Amino acid sequence: MHPDHDTGGSNALPLSGRIGKGPSDLLREEVLDPQFRYEAEHLLPHYIAIEKALVAEYLRMELVTAGQAAELDGLLDSVTREELLAGREANMSDIAFALERHVETRLSEPVAAWHVDRSRNDLQACAQLMSGRQRLVSAAEALLAFGRAAGRLAGRYADDPMPGYTHLQAAQIISPGFYLAALSEQVLHTARRLLATYDGIDACPLGAGAMSGQELAWDRGRLAALLGFRRVQPVALTSVAYRGWVLEITAEFSVFGVALSRFTTDLMAWGSSAYGYLDLPDELSGISSAMPQKKNFPVLERIRGKSAHLSSAHMDAVLGQRNTPFSNSVEVSKEAGSQLSFAFETFESVLRLSTAVLEHVRFDTKRMNEACEREFLGGFALANALTLREGVPWRRAQVISGRYIVAAMEAGLAPAQTDAGLLKRTAAELGFELTAPESVLTGTFDVRHALNAPRSEGSARPEAVAAVLRAQEKEFERLGEEWAARARSTRSGHGGEEHDSAAVLA
Repeated sequence: MHPDHDTGGSNALPLSGRIGKGPSDLLREEVLDPQFRYEAEHLLPHYIAIEKALVAEYLRMELVTAGQAAELDGLLDSVTREELLAGREANMSDIAFALERHVETRLSEPVAAWHVDRSRNDLQACAQLMSGRQRLVSAAEALLAFGRAAGRLAGRYADDPMPGYTHLQAAQIISPGFYLAALSEQVLHTARRLLATYDGIDACPLGAGAMSGQELAWDRGRLAALLGFRRVQPVALTSVAYRGWVLEITAEFSVFGVALSRFTTDLMAWGSSAYGYLDLPDELSGISSAMPQKKNFPVLERIRGKSAHLSSAHMDAVLGQRNTPFSNSVEVSKEAGSQLSFAFETFESVLRLSTAVLEHVRFDTKRMNEACEREFLGGFALANALTLREGVPWRRAQVISGRYIVAAMEAGLAPAQTDAGLLKRTAAELGFELTAPESVLTGTFDVRHALNAPRSEGSARPEAVAAVLRAQEKEFERLGEEWAARARSTRSGHGGEEHDSAAVLA
């Protein structure tokens, strides 16, 4: 047997001449084995795709024959996670070494040039980035599904009045549809930003070597195309040193998590017994172990709580990278990204839970309407009418409106029980003689009138909400197509004829 064909047991050839012993049990247990298991579970398909693209380049450069390339491809296709895990003792618990040894020990004859002019640095950077792109596509799909659910729910409740709150006080009449259109808009904003993030990081690092480039004439553009990248990362150093894409992705997740937490806080309040504006089915609800009268909504608390983890994952990545040299570094490439998988999992978990809430929540339109009728939510409209119909200067109109509301409440009047005489007297106290106070009050405190009163684009008026939702639906369709195209790109970097070396040889 040729010495290079050792099976990888205790007599396996060493991987380095620089050190004479493999990692200690401590290093394996605490660092290397957990990393190896993670990469074997999540990154192995990307490593294999990269290795096959490299074989195609060796064939193009005539460093291997077509027969050798075919054998290398076949052995790479035969790799299993279980085999790699079983043989980690002989490869320093390193996924790249494990693949190399798996193939070399099974070749019918040695292929001397295989892995010549290669480094683990750009190999690892490329596999990690391929995984990041693939998972980002999945995250975007979940995000768009959530946004569409918000849009559908908004359309069902665009005509139903509810109090809108500022400073936790009832302020103006809106609708659940208007509110949910704002949530849908936030989703679109995040989907566009994540798309820009994807396109910004869609640059292949393979071919950069350890840090300064490689000695052979690798066709990096061809490597990028084989792996589904849009372009090549132009600077070799950036290829192996840069993990800013981890920061960018987790930053967008964190920003969205903050926004989602704020929306969820409103749903928690509106679902409380103090408001009673919404309800969830029993299967999405909880109970109290001590108070049988209670129906709780812990799913909303979970959503808000989980959203905090998105910010913590981002901060972990930030702190892991700051004050490190801009070069290949295990600290940056491994430790600083250790929470990335958790961030993806949490982001999609939050979205799945939130989508389920929006698909099953029901608003109590009667109770919301009654809440609107109890409040003097037409104060702003009254001030406007005083200025536009009676010529009262705006700030003075505000004072008159406020004083009228106070006087009406003291008199025990409901908002709909307007009193033109009271308004006239209130204005006169401030030196303004109203000519038609009845006209000024007409419709001012009517709930339905108030919902339809705003005329500006993007307002709570049902027609305006409907227009926004139509525009959002078109944007969801556009973004869905854009993300589908990115998904096809990530899939093109794995499996299929395009990665058989003979098939891709130009």
